[in-house]
Amino acid sequence: MSVEDLFPDWPRPPYEGFTAEDLFRLPDLPPHTQMIDGSFVFRSRQSRFHSVTNGLLETGLSRAAPAHLDVVREMVVVLGRRQAPEPDVAVIRAGGDRGPSVDRYYARDVVLAVETVSPDSEERDCGRKPQLYAEAGIEHFWRVEMDGSDDRPVVYVHERDQVTGVYELTGVHRVRLRLTVPFGIDIDLTEIDRL
Repeated sequence: MSVEDLFPDWPRPPYEGFTAEDLFRLPDLPPHTQMIDGSFVFRSRQSRFHSVTNGLLETGLSRAAPAHLDVVREMVVVLGRRQAPEPDVAVIRAGGDRGPSVDRYYARDVVLAVETVSPDSEERDCGRKPQLYAEAGIEHFWRVEMDGSDDRPVVYVHERDQVTGVYELTGVHRVRLRLTVPFGIDIDLTEIDRL
């Protein structure tokens, strides 16, 4: 059986390659398809840890966010012509939220991008996506991993260095996530035990 038999309507790249616009133009792409370096990236099924952790962070950020910021989950952020990843959670400027039918945001809208690492996304979440977010000028980035000792989230907080344009690690949070930037945040990470 050939690939064409298995995937008869599979999108074939044009000669000049795919662009971020194709992500929104092509019909029937699987939910949560992203574009990284001009290639479509499909998400595998997510674990309970991934889902519950993202919910915990989304709720905590929503409670703390000032009125001029909104918190969204699993929304594509267009970073450039061939870059359109989907952070697990993002904090956006309220002006970037253009109504209930919005299907994407832009780098200029994003204050914080959060990636919760899964086995299928480890290389992207730890390497390429933070690089792309920093290059696009997103000031804050969190990488979230499961702590092997108690299966709770560990949040690696990064801020973009204004001189180098790359992220610098500013803290590792295991029990409680207390920050003053990008706004006052206090999230009890042990709450995952009760969810």
